Amino acid sequence: MTVSTAPSRRALAAPAAVLVAAIAVAVALDAAIAAAAHASGASHAFTPLQAPSYASLTVIGMLAGTAGWAIVRAKTAHPRRLLGRLVPVVLVISLVPDVLVGTGSTTGVSWGAVAALMLMHVVVAALLVTALLRALPLPTDQK
Repeated sequence: MTVSTAPSRRALAAPAAVLVAAIAVAVALDAAIAAAAHASGASHAFTPLQAPSYASLTVIGMLAGTAGWAIVRAKTAHPRRLLGRLVPVVLVISLVPDVLVGTGSTTGVSWGAVAALMLMHVVVAALLVTALLRALPLPTDQK
């Protein structure tokens, strides 16, 4: 008899379902932020506030964040401590392109639109961390 150490399909289904739900909620919240930004005067021509742009980047970001979370969770003796430092750093770094867009000449750019993008990053990060704490809980740090 061969014993597999790989997770079963059932063991992977629950975290996958939580991630899919988190992605759906994140895209919906992004849509609400974009709508509020547009209602506040942000240009509809500003591509990053159009659904195909923010939805695809939200999915990519959440999948990348999940991969990073899983790697840190599996490979370090202190995942809680490392993620407690890493998540805020990655979030701040993710805001740099938004600031660069704000200083550029992109069609329809305004600081209100850029603020909406930055808010999307914060909301998505908070939602992902909350979902991952449920789907892929962190083991207690080892001493």
